[in-house]
Amino acid sequence: MIAYRDAVPADGPELDAMAKAIWLETFEHSASPENVAAYLAYAYGPDGHLMRELGDPERRTYLAIDDGRIIGYAKLIPPWLAEAGPGDLQLSQIYVASSHHGQGVAGALMDWTIATARAAGAKALLLTVWENNHRARRFYDRLGFVHIGDYGFPVGDQIDTDHIMRLAL
Repeated sequence: MIAYRDAVPADGPELDAMAKAIWLETFEHSASPENVAAYLAYAYGPDGHLMRELGDPERRTYLAIDDGRIIGYAKLIPPWLAEAGPGDLQLSQIYVASSHHGQGVAGALMDWTIATARAAGAKALLLTVWENNHRARRFYDRLGFVHIGDYGFPVGDQIDTDHIMRLAL
């Protein structure tokens, strides 16, 4: 049975390893080895973005755990996108291990994200999704997110196009 709970700093190493594996599985094919290495150095490891943000009280990370292992997470943050309005929040990441696709994990994580944003009084939830991540894009479309713009996402010195999506709450 899959359990859900808020992340704590002690979850950092396991969460980091799981997130890195999912990122590689999903995106590694789309960039040169040098750009992949640059992004991994920025995002993961003891000095990476994910670990540094885990203890930040303005950022909430919610975990999906199966058989004692982290198999997914969602991270809700204050928005950094220019398209954000007053009171909006941003879903920074929602990752689910491919072994658990189709089991309702992403839906449960998104339910938490939307409920948490609403409880905080957010008027909208924003996110970015890589233009070629069709599976994720279909998921967000089904939930009612609307494409409102594009963002240049750096992977090393490569700039990918992410779609900025918004869900009115």
